Amino acid sequence: MSKKLTSRAEDYSKWYNELVVKADLAENSAVRGCMVIKPYGYAIWEKMQGELDRMFKETGHQNAYFPLFVPKSLFEAEEKNAEGFAKECAVVTHYRLQNDPDKPGKLRVDPEARLEEELVVRPTSEAIIWNTYKGWIQSYRDLPLLINQWANVVRWEMRTRLFLRTAEFLWQEGHTAHETKGEALDEAKLMNNVYATFVENFMAIPVVQGVKSESERFAGADETYCIEALMQDGKALQAGTSHFLGQNFAKAFDVKFTSKEGKQDYVWATSWGVSTRLMGALIMTHSDDQGLVLPPNLAPNQVVIVPIYKSDEQLEQITEVVNDMMKSLRSKHITVKFDNRTTHRPGAKFAQHELQGVPLRIAIGPKDLENGTVELARRDTLTKETVPLSDITDKVEGLMGEIQEALFNKALKYRNDHITEVENFEEFKTVLEEKGGFVSAHWDGTIETEDKIKEITKATIRCLPLEGELENGVCVYSGKASERRVLFAKAY
Repeated sequence: MSKKLTSRAEDYSKWYNELVVKADLAENSAVRGCMVIKPYGYAIWEKMQGELDRMFKETGHQNAYFPLFVPKSLFEAEEKNAEGFAKECAVVTHYRLQNDPDKPGKLRVDPEARLEEELVVRPTSEAIIWNTYKGWIQSYRDLPLLINQWANVVRWEMRTRLFLRTAEFLWQEGHTAHETKGEALDEAKLMNNVYATFVENFMAIPVVQGVKSESERFAGADETYCIEALMQDGKALQAGTSHFLGQNFAKAFDVKFTSKEGKQDYVWATSWGVSTRLMGALIMTHSDDQGLVLPPNLAPNQVVIVPIYKSDEQLEQITEVVNDMMKSLRSKHITVKFDNRTTHRPGAKFAQHELQGVPLRIAIGPKDLENGTVELARRDTLTKETVPLSDITDKVEGLMGEIQEALFNKALKYRNDHITEVENFEEFKTVLEEKGGFVSAHWDGTIETEDKIKEITKATIRCLPLEGELENGVCVYSGKASERRVLFAKAY
């Protein structure tokens, strides 16, 4: 297969789909709408998972695991949550197959093996978790309960795209219980901050923190905090959400605790999650027409070393030097790969590692050994320089931070250049069609206006920014009074 990608300018969607497949990140599976995450793609996800897991544990959370299947009666217990996910649910009705008497060699569902109660394949785990929490929480001494799980969920999407929207995806979901409303609100805000810190510091993606409008809020939540990012095509992507659930699930599942004063009350709850959708955000924020561009903090291999040689003797000499180089780099906690495959020529290796976004590439051949130098190539700028072999560890160590910062600043400039304030609906539509990005506009606060704007422009309210100041104005659509601007955008 040709490694050349469709250009972003020509067809952004096609470019994205080709890059995911050609960079060996993921591919479509035999199950409609489901993906196979390949080893290189999974290695990036593992880096994300590892950093997030560390951050969760540093904030006092513990990991647990809950069942994939949710009895339908439990799923129905919190009405808004059930209604919100009902159309995306896969449901198990039978538990056995049998030989088909009419079609030799084929199987059919055993009609006698129907479940007494249908099981929903979890689209999210609030129902099964809160039913469990009822047995875990009796007293204020059991609170706060701070639990996270790493899991897969199923949401039966009709239109899918690798990483961005699949019928099954990987994620983490935190579910916490608290004594007071204030503690639960603080938890929801804390975890939204954790997500923002991770996405900015590790993924090098700037985000806007905010709260969702009522119609965009998580089903069953009183408030949804979010982080919103902007992709290179001017569309927004919701990178993470943290929900203040009030006492809705506690009341639905009768989860009460005895307070210090001996009174019974319902606990206060949160839930929060990010998913493999972050892989899509990473790809679309930094990558170019040559392939993937990875920030060093998440690259499975931060450095790749490619030997240039004509004989086995030359390879042996290069390998001896490279072994010392790798030992030195690894002592600085830099991940490095020596690509000494004999089945590929150096040019093919260069192309592969460029396509897969390795931040730094070192080439070393016989002349380099004579001169005591190596060739160092940066993936983000596609520039090369000759570096003394004696300086290579310090040089690489310095470039790790420099590249990480450069990628963030480039994305931040694009994001900031694509936040546009508008005063009327004509401006609103023009900016959306001709420039894209976030449109900062006054909104009258009604669902009717929000729905009408979405119907006309396909743009949704991405968030009410937390840093946004109150500002009297008039709604761009209805002309009614407005107290603040919100961010609209077309989104993934």
